[in-house]
Amino acid sequence: MVHDFRGAVPARTGENPAGEGSAEGSAREGFVRGRSALGGKSAVAVVVELNVFPLKSAGGTPLAGAELTPTGLRHDREFMLVRPDLRHLSQRELPRLATLRPAYDGVKLVVGAPGAVAPLVHEPVDGPVLEVTVHGKPCQGVDQGEEAAAWFSGLLGEPCRLVRFAGTRPTSRGGGTLAFADAHPLSVLSRESLDDLNLRVGGTLPMNRFRPNIVLEGLGPYGEDALSTLRVGTAEIEFIKPCARCVIINVDQDSARRNGEPLRVLAGYRTRVFEGDRGVMFGRLGIPRALGTIAVGDTVTAS
Repeated sequence: MVHDFRGAVPARTGENPAGEGSAEGSAREGFVRGRSALGGKSAVAVVVELNVFPLKSAGGTPLAGAELTPTGLRHDREFMLVRPDLRHLSQRELPRLATLRPAYDGVKLVVGAPGAVAPLVHEPVDGPVLEVTVHGKPCQGVDQGEEAAAWFSGLLGEPCRLVRFAGTRPTSRGGGTLAFADAHPLSVLSRESLDDLNLRVGGTLPMNRFRPNIVLEGLGPYGEDALSTLRVGTAEIEFIKPCARCVIINVDQDSARRNGEPLRVLAGYRTRVFEGDRGVMFGRLGIPRALGTIAVGDTVTAS
């Protein structure tokens, strides 16, 4: 059965900055919501990667297939680490989070990490509901107990607690819902866009620098800029805004080392204004409008 979630949650305006379209590539007039540079035509692409991030700001889990839920790919950003003041812990302050490798099957959260004597194996528990924040925005998380808190605090050298998402949380735009993701539940990027960026930086940056949920191939460089909707089988995703990038893309997701790229190069040609917000854009953010399953190798119809 196809479920439609349009209008389920009131939209809120004004959150993270985001960009307008690139002057380069095949989609020069993207980024205006509801208007496609394809002139109403459909494009066909293929899903080449699916990634879920069970623990916010930690490494991703590649998937062969995933269920699309109202809050994005199932279990995405379901857990989060918070400081003693209950602010979320991020690679911005602690790049070592990148080296954590979580996997969650709905029963057990398993997290491995360099330097850990043994991985954390955690079954979610009920506990106190904490009033936590993501980028200053209030939301709720269920505290996951002392054992998990001690494991992460000892490994990271920072006092922190593990929380599991609770309650409901609206997206900043578009009338969707999300868990602990920043502003929208899905991020999409094309492989050709990364290929073009790598030509500009003179390197071979891996896709995991940009932490997309869905990677497409076949749209051409920045082809995603012009799209408003993706359809995969019964699943449908509406693009809401371009994805504004921060310093996290300068963190090597395997070593946790930082450098000045690729944000500097991206800023030189992908800085735009979207609905009054200025940012460095790379990829798109979306909301599920109809549910279903998505698998690597699936053909996508985009318009």
